[in-house]
Amino acid sequence: MKGLDQNSAYDELLEQISEVYHSGRIQVAQTINTHLLKTYWLIGQFIVTFEQKGKEKADYGHKLLEKLSVDLKNHLGKGFSRSNLSRMRQFYLIYPNGAKPSHKLSWSHYVELLKIENTLERNFYEKQVEIEAWSVPELKRQKKASLFLRLAATTDKTGILQLAAEGKSVSKPEDLIRDPYVLEFLKIPEPYHLSETELESRLISHLQQFLLELGKGFAFIGRQYRISLGNRHHFVDLVFYHRILKCFVLIDLKKEEAGYEDIGQMNMYLGYFENEENTEGDQPPVGIVLAREKDDLLIKYAMHGISSQLFVSKYQLFLPNEDELRKEIQLIYEEAENDLEDR
Repeated sequence: MKGLDQNSAYDELLEQISEVYHSGRIQVAQTINTHLLKTYWLIGQFIVTFEQKGKEKADYGHKLLEKLSVDLKNHLGKGFSRSNLSRMRQFYLIYPNGAKPSHKLSWSHYVELLKIENTLERNFYEKQVEIEAWSVPELKRQKKASLFLRLAATTDKTGILQLAAEGKSVSKPEDLIRDPYVLEFLKIPEPYHLSETELESRLISHLQQFLLELGKGFAFIGRQYRISLGNRHHFVDLVFYHRILKCFVLIDLKKEEAGYEDIGQMNMYLGYFENEENTEGDQPPVGIVLAREKDDLLIKYAMHGISSQLFVSKYQLFLPNEDELRKEIQLIYEEAENDLEDR
């Protein structure tokens, strides 16, 4: 037995078995999920087809699902509550005929998506779950944080349609940016009087949630990353590496308003990383000054002639007001929905 433990061929065998076992389990889970979604879709289809016969619909009306629930639970067991049957019916109506739900999403994902009335929003979150492999709790959090509305409010009709059709993908530095970033998971009451160091510590303590807010592709490198120039030391608050863009992302936290000196400092950090930290294959670094407030005009002039890889964004410690966001984009929203219906 001792000889086997030291044998590299045995180690390879162990690795091969482990790999194929895990791969097999994933495939089984995906197969089960695909069949489950198909089954629920078909149940929804049966219900809608029955309702559309006319006489039966008039006889049963809203009591159909209630009666079905009782009888199906007697015949088949749990899983056929009235609300679940209602979701299956809705599932079929939203994905009729050629429109196919994604097997990458679970039924629990779709239950959350079916709660979204607006087609554009629902399409966006469905695509985003696929792109970023969100769990159900992550999907709930992004819905609650109004991610789609925040992104839509910063674009035009074409951008909204693209978000709904493709989700939010990352192919260039500006795709990384959100304004504002929502940090409600820190649970800091208003008004707050935390120092930048304390704010940074809280973000590190909630790193998983912060990475979710930042978006797909971020890997944490370190905090208070030291830069030595001459006899002086400087420290970047947070350093990440973006595996899709293949670049460092530097974040400098400001507890109040971002000033022109903060932009100059971040520009220095970017120059240092590009010349001293980048290795072969790395793209130019991206810098984000993350502040409580910002003056757009001041930022515009302070960034004149400065790297296009530098951004200034706001953060907020509370969930956005959904009604206010909807008012901001309502006109664009209506135009976009009309275009979607015409396609």
